[in-house]
Amino acid sequence: MTMASATKFIITFSLLSLLFLLFFSSTNNHIHNNLTILSSTSRLLEDEALFKIKKNNIALAKVEEQLAKARVEIHRAIVEKSLASNGSLITEETIYNNPYAFFQSHTEMKKTFKIWTYKEGDIPLMHNGPMKYIYSVEGDFIEEMERKGNTMAARDPDEAHVFFIPISITNIVYYLYKPDEAFGFLERMQAIVEDYIRVIKDKYPYWNRSNGADHFFVSCHDWGPFVSRRNPELFKSFIRVLCNANRSEGFVPSRDVSMTEINGPLNNIPTVSSGESPHNRSILAFFAGGNHGFVRERLFKYWGNKQDDDIQVYSYLPKDRNYTKLLSQSKYCLCPSGYEVASSRLTEAIYTGCVPVVIKEGYVLPYSDVLDWSQFSVQVPVDKIPKIKKILEEIPFSKYMEMQKKVIEVQKHFKVNLPAKEFDVLHMILHSVWLRRLNVQFNSFNS
Repeated sequence: MTMASATKFIITFSLLSLLFLLFFSSTNNHIHNNLTILSSTSRLLEDEALFKIKKNNIALAKVEEQLAKARVEIHRAIVEKSLASNGSLITEETIYNNPYAFFQSHTEMKKTFKIWTYKEGDIPLMHNGPMKYIYSVEGDFIEEMERKGNTMAARDPDEAHVFFIPISITNIVYYLYKPDEAFGFLERMQAIVEDYIRVIKDKYPYWNRSNGADHFFVSCHDWGPFVSRRNPELFKSFIRVLCNANRSEGFVPSRDVSMTEINGPLNNIPTVSSGESPHNRSILAFFAGGNHGFVRERLFKYWGNKQDDDIQVYSYLPKDRNYTKLLSQSKYCLCPSGYEVASSRLTEAIYTGCVPVVIKEGYVLPYSDVLDWSQFSVQVPVDKIPKIKKILEEIPFSKYMEMQKKVIEVQKHFKVNLPAKEFDVLHMILHSVWLRRLNVQFNSFNS
């Protein structure tokens, strides 16, 4: 290589080295800048997440403080035996387990309780329900929760004490069930509810902070309890408000709520009356209804369509007999289970001033955390069905008179009002949910 060539090579190599250093330096600065941007973005996201957690914790602390104050007031009323905004004279034997606790709790509920109804989903499976026939209370409740002007409706989910999932199981069955496609339907129904929960879990923080312990739905359909069977872990804390409140089918009284089944007429508001005077009720006990389920089969075996004027049990009434009139002429009305434990017979008896005779197994009576059913009903074990007449005849007339009077007194707690009114059936459902929320406490959001 000549001297000129060597010099040219050195110069070229130096220029290339310089360009490489410049390029590397530029790239390195670019990478450094990108890392700086990524680090800043990450810190912003962390700060935003922390801010949300802090904001949510402040809101939750406020909610828990309100509940703590309510607990103190309820406890005070129990200790002092004082009645909140109620001038009723309380005797030793009332229709309530503890009237002081109930009236104060109801007052605190009206003053404090806020419910957030999720907006996700479309009619008719969500935000709508039946408002007539035997599952009408399901639709009535959804209607009340969706009603503008409902004073218990939360304006913002952060102020809510509980969260309502406005799914109608009855409507899911009505619109989607087909007898020729019955196989696998329960799984489809379960999937609809589970998918809804997953949507709100992913979109909002509220389910995740409590594992659903402050969330509830309302179902009067016989299949309502089946919703949680496929994924018990998802529903282990979830409040199920059910008509079919059967312990043997997984109903948990400390978590779930037993709700009244009501056979709503076409105009949606059932008639409530005192019926005949207790002195003019000539029938000892009455029942009319389909012979299905093992309890009714046993009832019909011993008492069905027999010539006994005292115990009148019919599968189908003669055309010249009026069902409501017979209820109002009876001292006691038999309320046996059918296919499931829930039945509208209980409320039909109460609506006509007839003392209910509860013949069920595993049934948790509605609102029994508040109401003392022994004061206005008779409970007969299934194996005692053959002795029903003897059991009822041995109740002194004076005792019957006391129970019948209390049936009239308890009617207000089973009455349907739209919009809801103080102490009516919709408020009793809400109060049961309120009690379950009082029984749990959440400290903070974790994410």
